[in-house]
Amino acid sequence: MASLLLLLLALSAPGTSLFSPGSGRLLPYDLLYADGVRAYFARDWPRAAELLQRALHSYSQLLEARRGCQSRCREESGFVGPPVAPSWETRFFDRVLQRAECLGECLGRRLGSEPSLHRASREIQEDFEQREPYNYLQVALFQLKKLDEAVSAAHTFFVANPQHLQMREDMEKYQRMAGVKLESFRDLQATPYWEAYKTGVQQYNVDEYLQAAVKLEESLEEVLLALEDCRALCEGPQEDGTEEEMHPGLYEAIAAHYTQVLKCRQHCVLEVATKPGQVSATDDFIPSHLDLLQFAYDQVGNQALAAECAASYLLFYPSDELMLEKMKRYWVELGEGASITARENIQQYVQRSLMEKKLIYYAVEHLGGTFNDPDPWTPDELIPGSLKQKHRENQKKQRLENLDVGEQEQRGPFTFEGITVTVDSHQLNGSQRVVFDRVLTDSECKDILRLAKAAGSTEDGYRGRQSPHTPHERFEGLTVLKALQLAQDGTVNWRDAKLLLHASEKSRKIVESYFTPGKRLHFSFTHLVCRTAVEGDQDDRMDLSHPVHADNCLLDPEGKECWREPPAYVYRDYSGILYLNDDFHGGDLFFTELDAVTITAQVHPKCGRLVAFNSGGENPHGVWAVTRGRRCAIALWYTLSPEHAEQERMEAEDLMRQGDMEQEPSHTDVEEHMRADHSGASPEPPMPKGRARSTSRRRTSGSESGQPQKLRARDEF
Repeated sequence: MASLLLLLLALSAPGTSLFSPGSGRLLPYDLLYADGVRAYFARDWPRAAELLQRALHSYSQLLEARRGCQSRCREESGFVGPPVAPSWETRFFDRVLQRAECLGECLGRRLGSEPSLHRASREIQEDFEQREPYNYLQVALFQLKKLDEAVSAAHTFFVANPQHLQMREDMEKYQRMAGVKLESFRDLQATPYWEAYKTGVQQYNVDEYLQAAVKLEESLEEVLLALEDCRALCEGPQEDGTEEEMHPGLYEAIAAHYTQVLKCRQHCVLEVATKPGQVSATDDFIPSHLDLLQFAYDQVGNQALAAECAASYLLFYPSDELMLEKMKRYWVELGEGASITARENIQQYVQRSLMEKKLIYYAVEHLGGTFNDPDPWTPDELIPGSLKQKHRENQKKQRLENLDVGEQEQRGPFTFEGITVTVDSHQLNGSQRVVFDRVLTDSECKDILRLAKAAGSTEDGYRGRQSPHTPHERFEGLTVLKALQLAQDGTVNWRDAKLLLHASEKSRKIVESYFTPGKRLHFSFTHLVCRTAVEGDQDDRMDLSHPVHADNCLLDPEGKECWREPPAYVYRDYSGILYLNDDFHGGDLFFTELDAVTITAQVHPKCGRLVAFNSGGENPHGVWAVTRGRRCAIALWYTLSPEHAEQERMEAEDLMRQGDMEQEPSHTDVEEHMRADHSGASPEPPMPKGRARSTSRRRTSGSESGQPQKLRARDEF
């Protein structure tokens, strides 16, 4: 993104402004953004904050104008009414021209300028979709001492980018600051239906069915409105870089663009069903509303509404035996004269979706291209015979990426010969704590330490800086994706980078086998971390290398509570630390009671030792000060929720596979190296491919996105 920003900065030099401030015209958000970023790098914090906020407002107003105009022009210039010419072709293009004229006039009036002036590049659009302006804004607001606003901006960015390393550190700093209110951690772009859906499901799970039905109805109504908004935005200008080849012919061009619009509309269901920061959508989001509502209404005795929801659900899954049995019961209970029909808005939704799918599949079959159907309920007979195999492969791939408990149990147990359970929960005076030894050999530890040293010698932002927790130590961190990227560039050894990936995967399987057999543990975050004592600055140290905390809740030592709520990483379920060395002083891990003072257990690091524990309030922990030398370990966090799986890791796995094909004739050397000193251990199965999501724009820390200047600005935070 750095080159893009430099271009925008050059185009928006001081003194250049598209419109005068008092003209009443909406300034293009990309130019405001460019001016705001330029002011940011110039450390002009008041101007940066103002321009970034105006850019966000302009972007919001632009989307609102597009949605409003699409709705108005669909009604005023729809494809209905008496023919205006004898030729169908003339009639069609007459309507097309009327719609285009209506949209141009409406947008021009609402924006106060030519709509073409508000067309930003795809890179800038992605910045706003991923909430990148809030990343800059939170720093500017902090520098202006507007702490509550800075926290809200930071939280808004973090919700959509939970794997952003630098923002993780910033959020931890905000949590430790005096005067920061809990209510300041709010999402400024929160979507209302998610809160209603969450509340409804919670009430449903505790058998409060009447209250649950109210919230689920509210959520379903908002979801359907959000779908319409998303679909309206699909009708904007055609973007470059689509998967279909752009043909020069009139009808080919129309078909290609219209097919793109249809695909965009179809994938709107994934957009509205994906929480900010998640990597996958909630399965069957609309049918699940109807299923929950059906049961809730049945439990409170409203069989009429329960039957209506059941009939609506059957539009998606007409052969669902359980729902068909319920429908039979509703017919009996309501009487023969009862009229049970599906909801009209759901009927329209399904009919429209099926018609669009039919057109898309026809286009793919006859004109080329691909289509990843977002819906598991698409009828098999709708899919052309030549595309059914590909469709089944896509559906199978999606199921593998979201394995449920039953599918996990079919995999069977995984054995780890040679690895010992050195200390269990009872010996560690707690619950769900364990220490494994011999997870890595001495040579494997040395290879990963070599990787850390080689990465530390680069100019990529990995270089040691002051620890976020203590001024007496330097802190270095490397993600698996960054390691593979450095290996691809030839900066570090390819085999060492792969070893980091495999060592962390091996640790995941051990923790999964020990704590959650039959349940899939996903990576939430993986981080190779080194802490180095600052020479000559260690006398009479009273601080810790890492203060006492819990990994998925906010520790309250005075109240002896741990609150599992944002901004804590509430989706984390288990944590692990795989140690690489012991040639340093201090740095032991210790567990405490909820008071953060009473120590219950202590673990000394050494090569190949893996400490694993539940991430909740039952395991507050900290790290003693490192007073001499360099302590390195692989920090690991896991989640049972596939929607919170670490996206960067999936990209790293894809990168590793590509590198294997390009650089190495054999893909087994690292696995063999991992098993060299663990004879008899079962071979590791190949890791599943990452989700089918574009990796051309990775969401990483500032140092990895080509913006070292921005990272340095936040380092002063």
